Amino acid sequence: MAKVLARVAPWLPSARNGSRIRSGQHAGSLRILAREDTAALRALADEDPVANIFIASHLETAGSAAPTVAGGQVVGAFDDGRLLSACWAGVNLVPVGVTADTGPELGAWLARSGRRFSSVFGPAEGVLSIWSELQHASPRPFAVRESQPLLQIDAPSPVAPAAGLRHTRPAELDVLLPACTAMFEEEVGYSPVAGGDRHYRNRVRGLIQRGHSLAHITGDGEVVFKAELGTVSRDAVQIQGVWMNPRYRGQGRSAGYMSAVVAAALEVAPRVSLYVNHYNERARSLYAAVGFRQVGTFATVLF
Repeated sequence: MAKVLARVAPWLPSARNGSRIRSGQHAGSLRILAREDTAALRALADEDPVANIFIASHLETAGSAAPTVAGGQVVGAFDDGRLLSACWAGVNLVPVGVTADTGPELGAWLARSGRRFSSVFGPAEGVLSIWSELQHASPRPFAVRESQPLLQIDAPSPVAPAAGLRHTRPAELDVLLPACTAMFEEEVGYSPVAGGDRHYRNRVRGLIQRGHSLAHITGDGEVVFKAELGTVSRDAVQIQGVWMNPRYRGQGRSAGYMSAVVAAALEVAPRVSLYVNHYNERARSLYAAVGFRQVGTFATVLF
C-alpha cells in the first residue's frame, strides 16, 4: 500500500485558537505550546522517562517546547493553567501523558487541523484515545498495532555479549544501508526508499555520525547483525532497527548481539528500552532472555 506523505506546513489559523476540552469533570483548553511552556512539558515527560523518550530527546536537542522551523509543534491540554497532557505533531504524532479523558479531544483537534501524519506511536492509551477521533478525518491506515510491550533493562545482560559488534564507520554507509532498508521493509511494511533514498540515507548517515549505529560487518562487507540507538535522552536509550541477516538466523546468535547492544547503550544512559509487537513471540522470548522486562505498552498506527 502506498505511503501517505506527511505535510510539514504550519497549522491552519483556525487550529491556533484555543478549543475546549473536558478532562473528567474539569473544563480546560487546548493550544500549541510556546517557549514559556518548556518547563511544564519537560516535567510531564519526566513522569515516565522511558515512555516519553521521544519528547525528552526533542527538548534536550531543541531546548524549547516552541514550534520548530520544520513545522513540528506540540499541542497541550490544560486544566486551570496546568499542563495535563500533550502531543507532538510533526511528521508523526507522539502523545505525552495522554489519557482516555484528554485523548479524544486532542484527536478531534488534530483532525480539524487538516494535517496528515505518517504514524501515531507511543503509550497505547494515548495513541488509541487520540486515534478514536482522528480516524474520522485520516486516510485509512495499513496497520493498527494496538499492543506493543514496552521493555526495559537497566543493568548489563546476564548473556555474554557477542564479539564483533561495534560502532559503524562513516565509510560503511553504503554497506549498511541495504540492511537498514531490509529491516524497515520487514518491520513497517513498505520501503523507505521507494521514492528515492536521500532522506533515509541521511537518517542512517546521521545515526552513524552520532555513534548510534552498531553492527557486525564481516571482512568481506557482509552485515551479520545491526541495531541503532534510535532515540536518546539523558535518562534513557530506545533501541530500534534490530535486524539479523537471514543467512544467520536460527543459529542462536541474537541474544549475544542484543547483550552487546545493551552494553553499548548503558554507556550512554542508565535505562535501555525497546518495544515489540505482542505477536512476535520469538523476539519477546529473546528480549526476556537478555534481561528485558515489560514496563508498559505502546501502540502504533501506520499510514
